[in-house]
Order: sequence, then structure tokens, then C-alpha cells
Amino acid sequence: MSKPVTGAPGALVQESEGRKLAATVFGYESPAELTKPKSIARLCRSDIIYSTVQILKEGGENNLHAHSAQDGVWIVLKGRARFYGKDDSLLAELAPLQGVHIPRGFYYWFEKVGDEPLEILQVEAIDKTIVNKRLDATPLKDATKQAQYI
Repeated sequence: MSKPVTGAPGALVQESEGRKLAATVFGYESPAELTKPKSIARLCRSDIIYSTVQILKEGGENNLHAHSAQDGVWIVLKGRARFYGKDDSLLAELAPLQGVHIPRGFYYWFEKVGDEPLEILQVEAIDKTIVNKRLDATPLKDATKQAQYI
């Protein structure tokens, strides 16, 4: 994939009400080689939103958990994913270009389905009026603890 086209670098910076603001232009390309079961590509981040692509080579990749101040949107780019709620109840099985919204405080976990690696876009918005904590209902899995940031 080629780099995104951008205008003049100065066009990405503005000032509003005394604050300096900078737009972020980014692209994503599937990694050629992965060395760990789970990798995370950071796309962008601000004080109230961030986005990554998580790449899962194998298995169920996280534990039952919630985020106290984050609403998340997950969209499958490649592969398939299953999302589960409390008591391992199936929320959805997602194919490419399908997604799910997980509201703050909602307990969930997800796993890759099938042989193809899962590439899933994560977009999280953070409510700054609430303390942002990860609320683990079950222990973290090794793949989550050892995720590779690329």
C-alpha cells in the first residue's frame, strides 16, 4: 500500500480557542511477518479517541473484561471474529466489514475464528468525566500480556 496523500504539512495544524490542533493522516498495511500470536498497529491517538488494528494469528486473544470509560467500535477487516459477553454468551460472529459497538462498562471478550489471521479495527472513545479503568472479570491471557506493538 502506498502512503496516504497529504497536502502541505502546515495544513495539518490549526489553532482553535488558543489550542494547537493537529490532524493525523495514517495508513494501514497487513504486516508481512508476525512473530507473536497477537500484534497491535497503532493508527492514531488523542486525549478522547484512539484507533488500532489488532492482528491475531491464533486462538482466543483476550479475557472477559470491560472498560469503565471507553466506548469501542470493532470492525473486522480480514478473517472472522466471535464476540462473547458474560457467561460466554455469543454476542456476534463477524465477517469482513461487519462490526460491533461495545459500550463502556459492558463485559466482553473475542476470539479469532478459522485458519485465516484476524485483522480487526478498534476505535475507542474515552469519556473524560469517568476514571478510565480496565475491569478484568477473568485473568489476562498470555497473548494479551505479550502483544507485539508494530
